[in-house]
Amino acid sequence: MQNCILSTAYFGNIQYFTKLILYKNIFIEKYENYSKQSYRNRFEILSANGILSLSIPIKKTNELKTPISQIQIDYTENWQKNHLKSVESAYKSSPFYEYYIDDFINFLTKKHDNLLEFNTQITKEIAKSIGFNLEIKFSNEFEIQNENFRDFRNSIHPKQKMQSVDNEFKIVKYYQVFENKHPFAQNLSILDLLFNEGPKTKEILKKSIEI
Repeated sequence: MQNCILSTAYFGNIQYFTKLILYKNIFIEKYENYSKQSYRNRFEILSANGILSLSIPIKKTNELKTPISQIQIDYTENWQKNHLKSVESAYKSSPFYEYYIDDFINFLTKKHDNLLEFNTQITKEIAKSIGFNLEIKFSNEFEIQNENFRDFRNSIHPKQKMQSVDNEFKIVKYYQVFENKHPFAQNLSILDLLFNEGPKTKEILKKSIEI
């Protein structure tokens, strides 16, 4: 099968990016309702103190359910400063931090209103940094099931109980800057792989695909 559908993701994890390489046609779900505590507005990195989760606050609405395409980012608190500081603290001593950070600084300093659009820009920029062409399409409507797509909208999730077995993905170890302090941390944000392994990122992503 050549088609897959994913949720939007904020600095998506390694498993997420293997799908962007493996599948010919990538669709992002545009008509689902926003789901809390997912990778749609959070990512995980490895800090000196262990795994750190960073989340984008969103503006509350009066609706019980809000389509992901209508979710607006909340700047009441300066979360961007916190995210940038956390990323810098975690990766400033990594081999490729200085090489890549300028590619992403705009996303952590300038305001972007719509979460879906923001995430899409980030994902495209990361793909460019890794070195592969990425064309993203959006779903035309919400479908619970579609036989023409491999569906990863809810299975790539930070909560273990939400995850399902993914026979196309395997963990491949790589260098991590705090490996002397912590055991290897699996399936973190793609930033962890990119800052630590740089030009080898694409190769490691391909090795992480189980066919």
